[in-house]
Amino acid sequence: MSSNPQIPPLVQEQLARLQQTQQNFQSIIMQKQQLESEKHETEKALEELKKASDDESVFKHAGTIMIKSNKKDLIDELEEQVELAKTKASLLVKQEERLKITLKEQEMKIQEIMKNPSTNTNPPK
Repeated sequence: MSSNPQIPPLVQEQLARLQQTQQNFQSIIMQKQQLESEKHETEKALEELKKASDDESVFKHAGTIMIKSNKKDLIDELEEQVELAKTKASLLVKQEERLKITLKEQEMKIQEIMKNPSTNTNPPK
């Protein structure tokens, strides 16, 4: 952030922190969206797999190839992936909530500094 002579250094510092928190918040939102998409895709695959008869051949991705697999093992694996996605989503929600609180606190601090600039300047050294 470039130095602006009209904005006190303390406010510049607080604005930089706010900007970083906003970036973190956006990152969490994007992670949540990606995770939700992956979870939805896994649930659809699980739904289709459960429709298949037990004697049908089933395959799974392993990198760029497909490998023949056991239906039960594949169902277990997909269910585990769904549960893991739910756990990760729960953690992201908690992070999102903490960041929302931090953003509000930072915004209030900046507003307070701007209202009372003389009481918030650094004392001379």
